[in-house]
Amino acid sequence: MKNNLAFVFPGQGSQCIGMGKAFLETLPDAAHVFSVAEKLTGLPLKKLCIEGPMEELTRVENLQPCLTAVEIICCMAAKNSGLKAAATAGHSLGEYPALWAAGVISLEDTFKLVHARGRLMKEVGDKNPGAMAAVIGLSRKELEELITPLTKKGILVLANHNSPEQIVVTGETDLVGDLCKEAKAEGARAIPLKVSGAYHSPLMGEASRRFSEILDKVYFCEPKIPTYSNVTARPESDPEKIKDLLKKQICSPVRWYEIVINMDRDGISNFIELGPKKVLGNLIRKCLSEGSASVFQGDDPENLKACLREIKSG
Repeated sequence: MKNNLAFVFPGQGSQCIGMGKAFLETLPDAAHVFSVAEKLTGLPLKKLCIEGPMEELTRVENLQPCLTAVEIICCMAAKNSGLKAAATAGHSLGEYPALWAAGVISLEDTFKLVHARGRLMKEVGDKNPGAMAAVIGLSRKELEELITPLTKKGILVLANHNSPEQIVVTGETDLVGDLCKEAKAEGARAIPLKVSGAYHSPLMGEASRRFSEILDKVYFCEPKIPTYSNVTARPESDPEKIKDLLKKQICSPVRWYEIVINMDRDGISNFIELGPKKVLGNLIRKCLSEGSASVFQGDDPENLKACLREIKSG
């Protein structure tokens, strides 16, 4: 049986109270992951994941290590069940557990990085307030035509190209609001995101510079399997280039649509989302033609069993 399965990891927005609970009850390694993460961050991550409250869980400095811990646990469970990845990719924050899964960074360094990343994004977001919004129903070209005149007033850019017609914009709060009004006037939906900063925009420049200093101290290995970069949308194998791309990632757009198209082109026909909810699974289905790929969830033991059955039968 040819291995054509990708492990994919969601980013912020996938969190929910109770995430990871099923694996804490069934996977021996889960408690170890939380123990390592809590020791390195000093945060009550397990309690936040299982009990919340949602307001505390969603704070960027808490959420990034919390979601990373849950996604790593989901990945461990997937591997223990017999699933083997041919490639990995992650959406924004999800790129870090994807790199861990590919053997690029150690468990300890993964948590050091996401803890620092969340803290710096929070600090810089407080200093340089901004906003983000998802626009649904316009092509990239149509959205760029609306953005271009507004950029003369300040910072407004594309943040995440998630699917053919779901694109996130990011930038100064007033300009994001103006863009939402114009998008709605064109018949599109525009949904403000509950975030505390203009992530993936030049407003995160200071966070990127300070994070670069931390990244420089972390050892990166060559990936054991292809790992697709948010910045280039291609698999990258050089450890120093991967590190350099992560420095840029905080300010650069997430090219998720292109990642999925490239994975499909490279022979990936099965995807398993290793994290809560179905955000990436739904986006992948919108990116690819119907029936061209199978998408599974790996957020609890039963879903993993179903995935394993279908892949083996296929």
